[in-house]
Amino acid sequence: MDDAVFKALADPTRRTLLDALFREDGQTLSALQSRFDVTRFAVMKHLKQLEQAGLVVTRRQGREKLHFLNPVPIRLVHDRWVSKYAEPWAAALSGLKSRLESPMQKVFEIYIRTTPERLWEAITDPEIRSKYNFGARITSDWTPGSRFEMGAPGAGGPLGEGENLEVDPPRRLVQSMVALWSDEVKSEGTTRVTWEIEPVGDSCRLTVTHDQLREGANEELYGGWPMILSGLKTWLETGELLTTPGSLLYS
Repeated sequence: MDDAVFKALADPTRRTLLDALFREDGQTLSALQSRFDVTRFAVMKHLKQLEQAGLVVTRRQGREKLHFLNPVPIRLVHDRWVSKYAEPWAAALSGLKSRLESPMQKVFEIYIRTTPERLWEAITDPEIRSKYNFGARITSDWTPGSRFEMGAPGAGGPLGEGENLEVDPPRRLVQSMVALWSDEVKSEGTTRVTWEIEPVGDSCRLTVTHDQLREGANEELYGGWPMILSGLKTWLETGELLTTPGSLLYS
């Protein structure tokens, strides 16, 4: 996967496409093509290569096909190649900032060599969750309509809470969420997180969609997903823990 990411990033047009999605996520092909003095077909080819590298994820919205920047592969490259040589605090400088159209939506996709059942357990088990989710545990009885809470011994208070809107193990989990870890995110109100697991050969494709965010929502709400999913992949595939500042936040 690293080779595909490096190859995709090597082309300046593809980097410019990612920059465009960085500034405004969820764009149509027509909107992206209008930014370049090249043919629609050429932009389609570039987008296809970015999709194959996992850097772009598409979603249908009515008759339109929207393109979203997926920063997870870049996070994985960082964890593998940069963290070895840089001071640990450098990971904190890799947060993403973007302005999105209302309603705001972020889509993250990652492939993990594991089974759907084991992946579902890693998402819902409090002890496993704490290993890649900044040290935070999540507790619930995981029935439709039930409540969940997020917390950690060193947090000094609850980190989040919400409702399990859909529970379909080991395929789909939809949750409303109120973030509580800072005064800034508390004021953002309720958002929604959807976990979708799809078996692909000996692996799973995990797609996390964080939506129902207000325009210009605080970056703390969604900026940590690349690090969380990178840590989840590392734990399931190797049994090892990431030691970035975020992963140690509440441990």
